[in-house]
Amino acid sequence: MNELTGIPASPGIAVARPFLYVLEDPSTVPVREIKAEEAPAEWARFIGAVGKARVEVTALRDKASIEAGEDQAAIFESHLLMLDDPELHERIERSLAKKLVNVERVLADIEREFVDKLGQADDPSLRDRVSDIQDISRRILGHLLERERPSLAEIADDVVLVARDLLPSDMISMNRARVKAVVTESGGRTSHVAILARAFEIPAVVGVAGAASKLRAAKLVAVDGDRGLVTADPDEAALARNEVSRSASAARQRELDALRELPAATTDGFRVLVKANIEVPEEADTVLAHGADGIGLFRSEFLFLGGHVPDEEEQFLAYKRVIEAMKGKPVTIRTLDIGGDKVLPELGAQDEKNPLLGWRAIRFCLSREDIFKTQLRAILRAAVFGETRIMFPMIATADELERALALVDEARAECRAKGQATPAMLPIGIMVEIPAAAMTSDILAAKSDFFSIGTNDLIQYTMAVDRGNEKVAYLHAPYHPAVLRLVKLTIENGKAAGIPVGMCGEMAADPASAIVLLGLGLDEFSMSSAAVPAVKRAIRSTSLTEARAVAVAVMALSTSSEVAAYLNTRLP
Repeated sequence: MNELTGIPASPGIAVARPFLYVLEDPSTVPVREIKAEEAPAEWARFIGAVGKARVEVTALRDKASIEAGEDQAAIFESHLLMLDDPELHERIERSLAKKLVNVERVLADIEREFVDKLGQADDPSLRDRVSDIQDISRRILGHLLERERPSLAEIADDVVLVARDLLPSDMISMNRARVKAVVTESGGRTSHVAILARAFEIPAVVGVAGAASKLRAAKLVAVDGDRGLVTADPDEAALARNEVSRSASAARQRELDALRELPAATTDGFRVLVKANIEVPEEADTVLAHGADGIGLFRSEFLFLGGHVPDEEEQFLAYKRVIEAMKGKPVTIRTLDIGGDKVLPELGAQDEKNPLLGWRAIRFCLSREDIFKTQLRAILRAAVFGETRIMFPMIATADELERALALVDEARAECRAKGQATPAMLPIGIMVEIPAAAMTSDILAAKSDFFSIGTNDLIQYTMAVDRGNEKVAYLHAPYHPAVLRLVKLTIENGKAAGIPVGMCGEMAADPASAIVLLGLGLDEFSMSSAAVPAVKRAIRSTSLTEARAVAVAVMALSTSSEVAAYLNTRLP
């Protein structure tokens, strides 16, 4: 028996024999030198392969629309856009003329460049877009090399699908009646594999190092998607533990499902909102399925990944799709947050000495008004289809906020000049994720319609700690008195100005922290969809009076460990 660990991506437990699925490595694509006069013929081969790929992706989109819903079908809509991306085509044609090698080698090299760049990003949403690039590239390569991809649709027995990575088209085309679980070496909770696995209710564990080689010879594989565990050839004891876990998980899920339509209200009747964060439009259905009150943070960076710069219409359609999918529930769209660990040279964002302290988020947008106003116009146009809010990231000064608000006014005027409808009123707020913003939140509140505290960065900047550095991870502590005081001050200043204050960082997803935040006066909580029921349960299990008492006690403590110990004994 061999137990492996990974990232729990889709809940559930399954046991079946492994089915190993390994895609061909693009590095094995042969190199063939060509003459300059042969380049047009190679270019014609590429265009032909793109045409064949387009037919396949269109069929997959239609299949996904029927079997998984419009949000999942949107994955393949984005693939169709990538297939016809003029920048990609121009790059292929330019590289052909420069390198004078066969077009499949040119395409494989370009794929590797994109994958290497995104694969090294600290931001998981960027890393998770690697599969889109690989899916499109390898589909075109298959036609250029005249090689058929293995068919997952023809799996005839119950299996655990094991792969180094899986492409969105693999998830759509596979025989889901026979694939009982999925295990991959790559990916994260926001990867398309994870999103589609949750949509299809297939247990999945991703990010399992060496899964393909370690499970290759196994006769049976047990997958625990709740805990992120994968066991090769489980013994009787392990199988019994899996069955206990499965039963407990099912009971826990039934309990949480019962809360889906209930409000996040305390035992003494105080109501707060519990919303969800999303990375990509495909997650909108999951938000509703978990009973969230709306989307508190829609990260808009997904449209700009892989070097693609979306135009206004593409952005408008993406935002509109999410707003309509929420069926009247509010959607907060965060404007473009790139730079830092999300470097996109295509937009002019380059490597910096201290990128997390540099030209990123609102700083980038204010210096690239063309990109920023294109996004603002798209959001304003989409906002007429449902309740929408705009949120600016990384605001540090009142001057930045005033400039951003002025650009919203300009964007609105430009829309109306074209006869395009925009809402008469649109709430505009900021993320409070820099200590300077928290300390001057009384000033910023006068110019904002709402606050949303981004604790991930707020803790990082307050504690001077790289949250991705495991050597100093112990300092990334939400319970540190400095962090708690900044949170408390922000809430108090927001309330004094009469604006709602929410939180969209990971701290909001912790049920114990939720009680403290409730006691401090937080109005809205936003987190991953899966965390919504547990936080809702914690809020419904306490009174506002009790929560306030907990908050007073916590604010009197001196260290993170003291706070954690207190909450462990005070809360169920």
